[in-house]
Amino acid sequence: FMSETAAALCLSAGYHDTGNRMWQALTLLFALFPCALVQLSLVFIHRDVSRDRPLVLLLHLLQLGPLV
Repeated sequence: FMSETAAALCLSAGYHDTGNRMWQALTLLFALFPCALVQLSLVFIHRDVSRDRPLVLLLHLLQLGPLV
């Protein structure tokens, strides 16, 4: 999950360097939108089962939510 996101961000940087703004925007959209959806769903799941919310929130912000 994290390596796929990192690869998409590297690809987006490559598109930025070559001036392909449309492909860069689409790559960022398709890379970051699923991350946001995963984080939202995991926050709601952990809200019900977890009591250590600041740590869980920090892990989600660092994109380590799926590893929890």
